[in-house]
Amino acid sequence: MKKSRRKFIKQAAHGCTGMSMATLYSSISSLGLIKAAARFNRNPYVQNQYKALVCINLEGGNDSFNMLVPRSNDAYNEYAEVRNSAAIPQADLLAINPLNPDGKDYGVHPNMAGVQTLFEDENLAFVANVGTLFERTSLASWNAQVNVPRGIFSHVDQSRIWQTGLALESANESITGWAGRMADILHTNNSGQNISMNITTHRTQKILQGNIVAPFKISDTGTGVTLLTGASNTSFYETNKRQTIDNLMEQTYQNVLQKAYANSITNAKGNSFEFDAAIAGITPINTVFPNTSLGQQLQMVARTIAARDTLGAANQVFVVGQGGHDIHSNSGNADHYNLMEDLSEALTAFYACLEELGLENDVTSFTISDFGRKLTSNGNGTDHAWGGIQLVMGGAVNGKRIYGQYPDLYLDNQLDVGGGRLIPTTAVDEFVAELALWFGASSSDLNQIIPNINNFYDPASGGAPLGFMNT
Repeated sequence: MKKSRRKFIKQAAHGCTGMSMATLYSSISSLGLIKAAARFNRNPYVQNQYKALVCINLEGGNDSFNMLVPRSNDAYNEYAEVRNSAAIPQADLLAINPLNPDGKDYGVHPNMAGVQTLFEDENLAFVANVGTLFERTSLASWNAQVNVPRGIFSHVDQSRIWQTGLALESANESITGWAGRMADILHTNNSGQNISMNITTHRTQKILQGNIVAPFKISDTGTGVTLLTGASNTSFYETNKRQTIDNLMEQTYQNVLQKAYANSITNAKGNSFEFDAAIAGITPINTVFPNTSLGQQLQMVARTIAARDTLGAANQVFVVGQGGHDIHSNSGNADHYNLMEDLSEALTAFYACLEELGLENDVTSFTISDFGRKLTSNGNGTDHAWGGIQLVMGGAVNGKRIYGQYPDLYLDNQLDVGGGRLIPTTAVDEFVAELALWFGASSSDLNQIIPNINNFYDPASGGAPLGFMNT
């Protein structure tokens, strides 16, 4: 029988006392009711130790060629000439000594003393010139626009590709993210299934959305969740209000969407209480975190990790965010100095906290960003570009190394598509595949997690995509 969309929604809503059709309709997408009604379990993977990934999204496009800078005289002079007013003075750079030298000396941003120490202690590595690609790209293929990712230099498009791993699809076609697809495969590792394997402290992140697993949103304050108003109030009014809601949710509904809606509301309530109790029950953490947005987000991640046993979690993926990287004008250098200081201090505190918990080898943190910035300055800041530098931190990282090809920093080189916008030489796909294999995915899973991986790496090869993780 053919049935109009409006009539279907109307019939689906019928019988949900106190719930409007608009509420149910919006919940179909926001609560993932279709997925909730059709969840299934896969055979669990066998894994004997806890592992977590922590993604730090540097939102807006980090000016990463000022995060890791060549110090050798000739290479620095090229950098200083092209960067002009955006260049960091050579004497201010904090020297690092990579174990895999490429003939150049390097230094990190002067406000990143903590990152310098983590690198020198072999707990942090850099991955050079990473970006969104569908396949290996040259200047010739760029000029011919052959298989070039959608929306180059666009915040929305490039951020979407970083999170989904789908370089040619439109935003509407990219429903799931690579960490969501990975969670679909691995979520049965967790004995506790009430709290999602994928957790974000920032905002809803497509990277965490799977076909089965949806992200769990927490805040960076209190116990991380907001309970229903009056949840702990024992007054007559609040007690009866809660009982009325519970009674509505406990009704027997025949329609599959009605059932899923009621289950989603009930589960959300129960999950909030469960998470609240788990965080409230941990041993207090002694590590002091910076009183910044990023610092407080990472502190909440650390507290959630500390509650892993109570939550029944063997695998967790977290996303936190640092905004403010879209620096085109005003006090561009000063703004970036502050962002690099915040990032370095937050990472340093987080790693110290993992050491306090004895989990520094079991948690790997990494940055992503919309794109790199142009080598040339616009006078006060830098504009959108393509390839950039990312960092990876953790005891399982093969640290004190720079992976990938650090590019030449002069105009009109073989990677420059114009104005110092550099073609990436390391694909997001390789970067993600390395992390996924360490996390517990098998090589045969990679095509599901990151569909274009075969354009850059053969999963059957037995080798590492890039080698920055000790797998």
